Amino acid sequence: MSRIGKAPITIPSGVEVSVSSNSVTVKGPKGTLTRPLIGGITVRQEENTLLVERPDDLRESRSLHGLTRALVNNMVVGVTDGFVKELEIIGVGYRAEAKGPSALRLNLGFSHPVDFPGPDGVTFEVPAQTRIIVKGIDKELVGQVAANIRSIRKPEPYKGKGVRYLDERVMRKAGKAGKK
Repeated sequence: MSRIGKAPITIPSGVEVSVSSNSVTVKGPKGTLTRPLIGGITVRQEENTLLVERPDDLRESRSLHGLTRALVNNMVVGVTDGFVKELEIIGVGYRAEAKGPSALRLNLGFSHPVDFPGPDGVTFEVPAQTRIIVKGIDKELVGQVAANIRSIRKPEPYKGKGVRYLDERVMRKAGKAGKK
């Protein structure tokens, strides 16, 4: 039995969960999320807990069991607390500015500024010119948007310039030793 899959999900107060035969909808103070269920996995609600069950012990069912439980738990956490990813910008002249709650303008050493429109459900905060905070209720979407921003100018290994996650370690290379 999957250790993650068999753990019950507690539903906090103020969160409504509706389970149909093929999807789960979670409604909370920050918004609503819906996710389809795949592979015959079922979700059962007992009072203020959710139980994720699998139909059999096939390899695919076992792998989807823990995955489904983790996804549903992330939905519950997302509508109550939300998710945050922080990015930092390293480099001379590199900076970010917010253009409304869901758009960014990035100056990352290109000949032009890069405008990054955020999808629905994701907001940006720029507390300093070199920090970006990505917030939202869908963990998958927040992580993907942060990865897309990072991919515009990944940190390079020689000087470490670029966009990186907060507290990300970039392995540095020595560079050329020079001619002697």
